[in-house]
Amino acid sequence: MALLQVIGVNKSFPGTHALKDVSFELLSGEVHALMGENGAGKSTLMHIISGVYRPDTGSVSIDGQPVVLTTPRRAQELGIGMVFQELSLAPGLSIAENVFPNRAPVRAGLVAWGKLYTRTVEMLREFELDIDPRTLVRDLNVTTRQIVEIVKALSLNAKILLLDEPTSALPPNEVELLFKTIRRLKARGIGVVYITHRIPEVMQIADRVTVLRDGQVVGTHPISALTPDAIIEMMVGRKLTDLYPERAESVGAPLLEVENLCHSGKFADVSFTLRRGEIVGIAGLMGSRRGDVLRALVGVIRAQSGTIKLDGQIVRIQSPEAAFALGLAYLPEERKSDGLFLKMPVRQNISVTTLRQFARLGVMNPAKETAAARHYIDEMRIRTPDANQLVGRLSGGNQQKVMIAKWLVRSPKVLLIDEPTKGVDVGAKVEIHALLRRLAQAGAGIVFISSDFPELIGLADRLLIMHEGRIVGDMPASQATEQTLMLLSSGYRVEETLP
Repeated sequence: MALLQVIGVNKSFPGTHALKDVSFELLSGEVHALMGENGAGKSTLMHIISGVYRPDTGSVSIDGQPVVLTTPRRAQELGIGMVFQELSLAPGLSIAENVFPNRAPVRAGLVAWGKLYTRTVEMLREFELDIDPRTLVRDLNVTTRQIVEIVKALSLNAKILLLDEPTSALPPNEVELLFKTIRRLKARGIGVVYITHRIPEVMQIADRVTVLRDGQVVGTHPISALTPDAIIEMMVGRKLTDLYPERAESVGAPLLEVENLCHSGKFADVSFTLRRGEIVGIAGLMGSRRGDVLRALVGVIRAQSGTIKLDGQIVRIQSPEAAFALGLAYLPEERKSDGLFLKMPVRQNISVTTLRQFARLGVMNPAKETAAARHYIDEMRIRTPDANQLVGRLSGGNQQKVMIAKWLVRSPKVLLIDEPTKGVDVGAKVEIHALLRRLAQAGAGIVFISSDFPELIGLADRLLIMHEGRIVGDMPASQATEQTLMLLSSGYRVEETLP
């Protein structure tokens, strides 16, 4: 008997048929991967299972008994725990207070702190976390927060756990720690629905895979019967022969030269050269300070020493405005909080970096603004009903394309991107990779950070590897391996001479 069964579920929103006769089941002690491009219906299905949405038609059963999931609280009462991609922990509260929110043991009307801490320690030790339960969540690393979120769900006696992109914010060396936690859940008979875009993870951790496309189930198969290419083809409806475009055959003259850039406590002696038409990738684990280097190049933080040359001329970048005026563009990692205006339409997000171009005597010209937005919507295949759609309503991949488009309006010389395909499905990844290569071929220089080692190796021409604020490796991407990147990123010396 299935632990969870979804049978013939349909769900529509104004203008969208999100789920079409979807059936899905989860067995006890199973990791069942749910995959599909952004907009395929994964989130809608998870919201139905977790009680956020009610299906228009269809049914849900737990342990063979039909249930009506009217609210998230009702879903929790029935043993369903949801761990969202953007964690719901309260950073200013302790681990214990987060694990037992509004459920702390009470004595004489007061919180029994000793009992609360003891219970929390017992649960943490099940997952090999030897940590003081009084520690504030804001002082934990991302992996530990993820596990605390899972422990919180289990404190509600969850037997069904829904994990939404659980490794999206984790460095590669900490993914296995999360996998160990998931394997412990399996051993306890807990069923796990694992939502992700990362196919290598699915091949490693899942027992079965269900793929959604355009709100419909394409198929459900044991992982042993699938290959990565087969999963991709199910997701996008066609074969993708090239996940990464061909590298540049040759690159031009030096475009951006960074020499001995330093900032006390962040990074030191950072030196590299970016040439016209070249894509340089930066690898590094959490704490490597790779993001700080990009922020220093655009004046978000100020380097304390060192020089930056653009087209052979020394430039002083004291602010983002100065960087943008020189032809540098910066795309931050967190597009929702730092890169886009979610409550504004696509056209205004695209025009925001060049308002003067769309204004006359200080008054915006909406028609001109919309025409430019439509150009980039078509060129970049941004899936949106029209240029007036709010950006917050687009999928992650399409939001990422809008963030790139707002800088293409300025025709930048140098594009600095932190995590270009974070939270993006495989189809959108291919399109973003191809777009970046086309920009490089047109003469731009691109520096990007990625936590995805295969992406670094596949997309870049050259790779820089950082460890604790210093560049410890510089090599052609064609000669790099994931093992080499991991060793250097972790601070180990690679004995063979690197090119």
